Amino acid sequence: MNIEKEINEIKKRNKKVELDKSWETSFTRKICIMVLTYIVVILYSYLIKQYDNILLSSLVPVIGFTLSTLSLKYIRKIWEKKQ
Repeated sequence: MNIEKEINEIKKRNKKVELDKSWETSFTRKICIMVLTYIVVILYSYLIKQYDNILLSSLVPVIGFTLSTLSLKYIRKIWEKKQ
């Protein structure tokens, strides 16, 4: 009986881990991060009174952040091969 309970707990944990991993790699998560980053940069630009083409200039950090996170996948693969 105890073994069955442990197996069920392991299965629940595995499902949660799989769901977490799925979220980490999901397109929805990436879009949400991009949109939230864009909003934060726009708000910050208003705060420091940097009004020169604020919507376009706010794209620069978002694109930079997105490209850096996308490239990490390839860097991680290289790192894993060396481990």
